[in-house]
Amino acid sequence: MALTPKKKQSSDDKRSRQANAEQEALVREVDEAVRQSDAEAFLEAWGKPLFGLLIAGLVAFGGYLYWDSRQEAEMERDSEALVGALDQIQAGNLDSGFDRLEELAGKDGAGAAVVAAMVRAGIAEQRGDTEVAASLFQSVVENEDAAPAFRDLARLRGVALNYDDMSSAEVIAALKPLAVPGEPYFASAGELVAHAYLDQGQRAEAGALFAEIAKDDNGPESIRSRARQMAGVLGVDAIEDVDALLEEQGVERDPAEGENAAATTE
Repeated sequence: MALTPKKKQSSDDKRSRQANAEQEALVREVDEAVRQSDAEAFLEAWGKPLFGLLIAGLVAFGGYLYWDSRQEAEMERDSEALVGALDQIQAGNLDSGFDRLEELAGKDGAGAAVVAAMVRAGIAEQRGDTEVAASLFQSVVENEDAAPAFRDLARLRGVALNYDDMSSAEVIAALKPLAVPGEPYFASAGELVAHAYLDQGQRAEAGALFAEIAKDDNGPESIRSRARQMAGVLGVDAIEDVDALLEEQGVERDPAEGENAAATTE
């Protein structure tokens, strides 16, 4: 008698578990159906735009790779053209090197094109083609992609070529930004500006600038020597250390001179 309730309870538990399993299976089926329906609805609404976006992205990426490869190939061609022309120039074939660089120098941008223009300008200047050289130098000055050092050098060389045909005011306006101590071309630019000051009758400004050039340790010695002499003519002392200057010039100073000078000072 005691076993009957247990069998009935076991049978009820089994049916309950089976009902729960069937319910869970039904929930899963409904959930999957809903998910599939949502996915289909999403793809139907956004599938084409997303596919188009994907294609556009792939095309853009492919275009970039193509552009990058073209850029590298063009840079290699430019470098080869520049090296070939420089080899001709080094071998003494200036005309051949000048002609080889014509196409490269006519390109936009910086890099090899700027170097080519500067080299052609130098060859033209050496051949006496002042107008051609000045035009090439000016093209570099006006090239905003060129490095500042190249543009400044081109400006300096252009003014040096056309100095006799320029007014003193034009020379000063063009080179005054470069005629500043610490600038790479201070000595060369400063010398031209100082002479332009003299042309204007501004002896004090010219003398002071010549003195600064003479004291510039980074300037070429030939320019410093000329500046020292000009400063002296204009009454400006440009010598900071007489002994150092004499040693630099290879002149031996008599010790007695130094003693006499010291006695005179006292």
